[in-house]
Amino acid sequence: MTTGETLDWAQTTEQAVLDHALRLAPAHGWSWPMARAAGAAAGLSEGETDLLLPQGPKDLAALACRRHDQQCLAALSDVEPMSLKVRERIARGLEARLAVALAGAAAERRLAGFLALPQNLPLAGRLAWASADSLWRWAGDTATDENHYTKRAILSGVLATALAIGLSEGQDGAFAYVQRRIDDVMAFERWKATTAFRPQAALTGLASALGRLRYPSP
Repeated sequence: MTTGETLDWAQTTEQAVLDHALRLAPAHGWSWPMARAAGAAAGLSEGETDLLLPQGPKDLAALACRRHDQQCLAALSDVEPMSLKVRERIARGLEARLAVALAGAAAERRLAGFLALPQNLPLAGRLAWASADSLWRWAGDTATDENHYTKRAILSGVLATALAIGLSEGQDGAFAYVQRRIDDVMAFERWKATTAFRPQAALTGLASALGRLRYPSP
């Protein structure tokens, strides 16, 4: 195979393994055994699966979140963001991203629980940040100063908490939370001007949301 053919094969095979992982995860959890079972279902040996996905369930988690981000942007492709107010763009984007994740709630619940484990929190933070970044870029954000980071930190926390609510209460509960918090997302400049808001507070909120995903309310 040429380099391009190898890359195409790897990307195609990753997606095939991910398809099986999403099918298997509700019953088997998000774990190494599930990752290897998904690889076997896609026609790979254990060694091939480990070569393709050296971090196993972590690699599959990243693939799943990236797929959700792409599906979200595809769902928003017929929306002209510049025709909406900024708050409307962010609300629309968040709702689209949540709808994609919650469409496969059983697998998403297993994925969320995996990402909420202490050793996986750095990965969870990076993936939440990437999702927030894709939404802000779709909304037309071009900030390159500290605003760039503050916006994404806040939106990461809102998205993670909304997802936790969606998995425990359903999509309507998640959408209602987004509407309640959208003013907070848009008020970050005012928050920065007070002692009440620091970027670390947004990251703490993200960690709390991930904890809720791991230990949902009864």
